[in-house]
Parts: sequence; structure tokens; C-alpha cells
Amino acid sequence: MACQSCSTSDGGAPKGCKNNGTCGTDSCNKLTVFDWLANMSLPNGETAFDCVEVRFKNGRKEFFRNTEKLTLSIGDVVATEASPGHDVGIVTLTGELVKIQMKKKGVNHSGPDIAKIYRKASQRDIDIWSDSRDKEEPMKVKARELAITHKLEMKISDIEFQGDGSKVTFYYTANDRVDFRLLIKDYSRVFSTRIEMKQVGLRQEASRLGGIGSCGRELCCSTWLTDFRSVNTSAARYQQLSLNPQKLAGQCGKLKCCLNYELDTYLDALKGFPDFETKLKTEKGDAICQKQDIFKGLMWFAYTDNFANWHVLNIEQVKEIIAENKQNKKVSSLEDFAIETVAEPEKDFNNAMGQESLTRFDQPKKSKNKNRNKNKSKVSNQPDARPNGVKINPNQNQKKEQGQGQKQTQKPADKKPIIIKKNENKE
Repeated sequence: MACQSCSTSDGGAPKGCKNNGTCGTDSCNKLTVFDWLANMSLPNGETAFDCVEVRFKNGRKEFFRNTEKLTLSIGDVVATEASPGHDVGIVTLTGELVKIQMKKKGVNHSGPDIAKIYRKASQRDIDIWSDSRDKEEPMKVKARELAITHKLEMKISDIEFQGDGSKVTFYYTANDRVDFRLLIKDYSRVFSTRIEMKQVGLRQEASRLGGIGSCGRELCCSTWLTDFRSVNTSAARYQQLSLNPQKLAGQCGKLKCCLNYELDTYLDALKGFPDFETKLKTEKGDAICQKQDIFKGLMWFAYTDNFANWHVLNIEQVKEIIAENKQNKKVSSLEDFAIETVAEPEKDFNNAMGQESLTRFDQPKKSKNKNRNKNKSKVSNQPDARPNGVKINPNQNQKKEQGQGQKQTQKPADKKPIIIKKNENKE
């Protein structure tokens, strides 16, 4: 997403704020919260909540206490407390909604551990901050090269400079525990700054970096999803999806978070279904369920000695057979309960509108004059069924009176010039 203040440059090329905090409307940030209390004034005698939410690089947000009673609004660049020095971030939320966000993330707003805001960032602070941001990409390339030379099984996914440039945080992912003590020594020697290593999970890495999912939209974890719940393969089984890891895995390599979105609906629908492993006892033999259609309420059964032929049954019919089996009774066969299903015609979406034809544009176009003549003849043949607004030629009215409604097949004669004679004798 882009905002109005940084959408294009003077030359017409996309400019963007590059996550540097120069966004005027604060609309291209990640995981933003709409402040619906912004236009409401506080009651008399009430003071505004003294904590604000500040965003840093790639959606990292923290809460700070406004001890100096600064007048802050969304989009202000502030200098916050850090260890050591100070950091620079953007205010993303103020007021009573900050208290709700802190409660949601399990932060005690009355605790002494909350850092404070020093001041609004000056131009010098912003210049140092932007210069540090420009160093991150070349530093990331060099850091990955050093990690490869040490033969460490880790991936440097992102680098974040502190606002004053005194510290650099390296975010990495690894499957096992990594001993990077020698790597940190090389980093401090090459980059000449304080180094901090922070390991993140694969889902957190995808949320920080962002991307486009297989659905064509931005990743949920980088736009609005904040809590990462565990996703199991049972969620795909309940929804009757093929267990193909290439289709079920997201950008992070884990199972997609969207598998949990409709899982509760499927579980509610499956409550009315008999157990999938239920066996139906008939005189022809036992039958086992092979397939379920949750939306239509159908189940496919096949005999244990003939898995090639499947029989379709309703849920009520299956429950009726199960009730008979509980009384130690066997039904005659599944054919007595099977539903006759009509095969739907296959829809062929290939070669729509002649897309695969290389000569589809070589055919001459049909002339439009022929169609117009056909329409005129239809109107003349049906005089009583003329639509409103159709103009009638007076020549056609004369022919209609002469022929008394008969069809005219001959072409009209050529028009002759009319000669008007003036009367010489004037009264």
C-alpha cells in the first residue's frame, strides 16, 4: 500500500517511503490500527493515556510512556529510550486504544518496565537515522558472505540499525542451535559497531519481510495477522484437501495459516456425519466409507471385496443402516439405498473464444450494413409491432396502403426528378 504523499516522484516513477518513516499519512505501514476515537474529546477532568505505540522497521512495534507530556499524534517521528543510546520510530497509535493493544499483547501499562520517550526527533536525528538505513542492504550481503565462510547453517534474513547508529541487530533463522561467537567477532571487526543477534521463527521472518501469497494477495502475517497459531495436517484432512506440501505450504515453508480460518465451519458441519471409519454390515458383505461431501451431505461406500464400485448414500440412510446394525440386523445390500446420481457434463474451459487459434484474426469482418438491412426488413414486415422511437419512412406508408399489408419483395423504383411549373397567369 502507498499513501498520497509518497506514491510517485517528480519524474512519474514510483517513489515510496521505503519504510524510512517519511510517510505523511502513515498509511503504508504494516499492521496499522484505525483510531476511531481520534475525533472524540475526553470528558472534563480526564487526562489522556500516557502511553503511545511506536513502530520501527518492518512492523516491529513497542509501547513507550510519554513522561514529558508531549503533544503527539499519529505519524510523528520520536526519539525513544534504548540500550545503549536512543532509537527513532514513528508514532502509530495514541489515546485509549493503546491501553487495549497493551492488554491484548500482555503488557502491563502500570508497570515500571515500560521505556519512555525522550523527545520529538530533530532533523539531525532523522538524518542519522536515514543514513543508517541506507547501509543495511550492503551490510546484509557482506554478513551473509561471512556466515558462509564460517560454514554456519543459518540464514541472515534482515538487519536493523538503531536510530542513533550505535547498534545493529541481525535477525536470523536456523533449524538447530548455532555457535556464532567467532562470527560476532568478525562482524564487530568488519562493521565497527555493536552487534546483537536475534533468532526468529520462519513465520516471524515471513511477517517481517512480507510478500505475495498463492491467493494473489499480500501475506496475512505481514498485513493484519498478529498471533501465529499452530497449524496441523488434520486441518487439511477435515477440509478434504490433498496432502500436497507444495500446495499447503506458504512462503515461510510451514503450513498456511489460512487453513485454520474455515476449520470451525467444517467441524460444525461434520458433527451431523457418522464416523468416517464406520462399517456398514450387509448380506453382501461389509462396506467402508471412501469419500464424503460435506456440503451435499453425501457419503460414498464400497464393499471390502470390491473397491472399484462406489455407492452414494445420504446421511439419513447411513444412520438408518447403522441403527439396523446395532440391533444385529443386516440390510440386504447398499444398492437398495443407493442414490442415482446424474453425471454433470464436463465443462471445457480450454480454448475459450478461440484463444489457441493463430488465424482467428485473419477472417474478414462481417459488414454491418447487411445487419441493418435485415433489421429494416423485419420492421417493415411487422408494422403493428414497431417499438417506440422507430422512425417511419413516408414512402413505406404509401406502399403499405397500396399493398394492404402484403409483403413487398420488389425493390423500390428509382426516384425521378420532380418538375415544378410556375403559373404565368397571376390573379
